[in-house]
Amino acid sequence: HAALSRRYVLCEVVSEDPRCRQCIEDRVLGLAVRDAITRVHGDYGLACCSISFTGAGERAAPGRGVPPAPLTVRVCPTVKYLNAYTGTVLLRCRKDSYRLLCSALPFVRHLESRGQRYPCCLNTLHVGGTIRTCQKFLIQYNRTQLLRLLQNCTNEEERQCIQKSLLSCSLTEEQSGSGDEEDDDGTE
Repeated sequence: HAALSRRYVLCEVVSEDPRCRQCIEDRVLGLAVRDAITRVHGDYGLACCSISFTGAGERAAPGRGVPPAPLTVRVCPTVKYLNAYTGTVLLRCRKDSYRLLCSALPFVRHLESRGQRYPCCLNTLHVGGTIRTCQKFLIQYNRTQLLRLLQNCTNEEERQCIQKSLLSCSLTEEQSGSGDEEDDDGTE
């Protein structure tokens, strides 16, 4: 079947309420993003961003006695990575709809979990074609943020702690082709 190109949108959850980070879950974030897409772009935008049909007759040749694979629906954008501690989120969507997704992200105003509503916003940091490019950007971004903190240090202990963190900001090669990057073939 034809390969589907993807885009990865790297975001950070910004909230002044520390309890917000505790409620961040894939499902909660996914629902908030889908709700924002619907409010901004309506049903058309949600359909463009949400549905990718796969499996319709891909595995079996017609007329060979093997029934075609059932039609499956995958809901996108998909939360590929979520770090509740740092508030970092990596969303995956189809290449042809990433602009719709990005334009709706500023309209995520709160996350709801366990009957509580926490005000927040999603700050888009980077859009990349692979997970690897988003990782590289995030390392550079974190390094820049740490340098800003270093300039605002008030004592030597803080300065040494931040310098140690700066030195640890690197992306190491564990294995070449270790599978940390998804191919654009639409498989998960």
